[in-house]
Amino acid sequence: MNMTSRRQFLKAMGGVTLLTVVPRNVLGKGMIAPSDELTKGIIGVGGMGRGHIPYDNTRVVAMCDVDKNHLSKAAALVKEKINLYHDFRDLILDKNVDIVHIATPPHWHGIMSVEAAKAGKDIFCEKPMTRTIGEGKRVREAVKQHGNIFRLNTWFRFKDNFYGLGTPVKPLKRLVDSGMLGWPLKVTISKHTGFDWKFYWVGKTHLEPQPIPEELDYNMWLGPAPYKPYNAHRVHSTFRGYWDYDGGGLGDMGQHYIDPVQYMLGKDDTSPVKVEVDASQQHPDAVGKWRSITYTYEDGCQIILWADDYGEPNTPYIAGPNGNVYKNFVCDIPNWENKLADFPEAKDQNTDFIESIHNRQKFALNEMNGYRSATIVNMGVVALQLNRTLEFDPVREMFINDEEANRYIDQPMRAPWTI
Repeated sequence: MNMTSRRQFLKAMGGVTLLTVVPRNVLGKGMIAPSDELTKGIIGVGGMGRGHIPYDNTRVVAMCDVDKNHLSKAAALVKEKINLYHDFRDLILDKNVDIVHIATPPHWHGIMSVEAAKAGKDIFCEKPMTRTIGEGKRVREAVKQHGNIFRLNTWFRFKDNFYGLGTPVKPLKRLVDSGMLGWPLKVTISKHTGFDWKFYWVGKTHLEPQPIPEELDYNMWLGPAPYKPYNAHRVHSTFRGYWDYDGGGLGDMGQHYIDPVQYMLGKDDTSPVKVEVDASQQHPDAVGKWRSITYTYEDGCQIILWADDYGEPNTPYIAGPNGNVYKNFVCDIPNWENKLADFPEAKDQNTDFIESIHNRQKFALNEMNGYRSATIVNMGVVALQLNRTLEFDPVREMFINDEEANRYIDQPMRAPWTI
């Protein structure tokens, strides 16, 4: 969208601004306000967005939501008076905002990230980074062009126990880098290895139209997505079950589960060359279940996703030619712990988002490697919808000899929205 007219409008309405602080971007890129405190505005303040209020001890100065109830509930959690918006573009143009937090459904992530980048804001975006591969490219390009600091909100590559696996990622990265397991490696992400693909995020077919609640601007909620008659199951806590907005459990948990594997395998600058699916034919609107998804890299490394109880229960998390790793960091290589002690720890990562902003240095999970792990998720989403094996060129970032699959990379947006 062309934001010039909105800038002119807000300039004309400058006296109406409810809040005035001295944000970093007024002082210049890399400079900190006299209070040494960064400010943020949160777009989308439902359950997920309200969780962003305490993040990084930054000061909330603005919120935006198209649901009036969400906005009032979230505003009540902040003691200070803040600016409240219905249109995300107004929040992005708010001169008091340093960091734009994006906690909307994924079909909005790309547009909002690009507009925030153009406005010179730093960006804290929920996962998945974008709903399509093409939108991810646009975000990556915009952040590069405008010099923003971008953070994706998943953190398991650098801290915390990795879900039910029972270990942080850092020692796994050290073991993989040591070469003790051999190469190529096969990583299986399943219930057997500690991961749940959340098949309660499935859609319903034949939804009956319902009256739109008075508090919700449904047209703005849909935004770039195709128009579908309102039904409560499409929005808010159950939107993930519909292809127009997300990709079910794969869209919800995919970057959480897959991004650390991409990091462990050293694949932050590339993508798989093939994706295979074992699934029933998907409904064109409602996300359904699947049995397995297998990604293969050019060097033979694989990331395998198994649903529910699919597959062999005793399957290792990491399988290599010379050894395997199981839950709770159990390895079947004799004397492996003593051998591993001779190898260096995994390199430190830049894991302080505020420090990244201060120093203008990329955060550990940024628009570059985040784009690659989002692409893995979106390759699987496309393969599920087409219900067939797809080959991918990680350099050209396109499916190979497959026009139908490539139409999913850059999908049409409902007017007037563009990216």
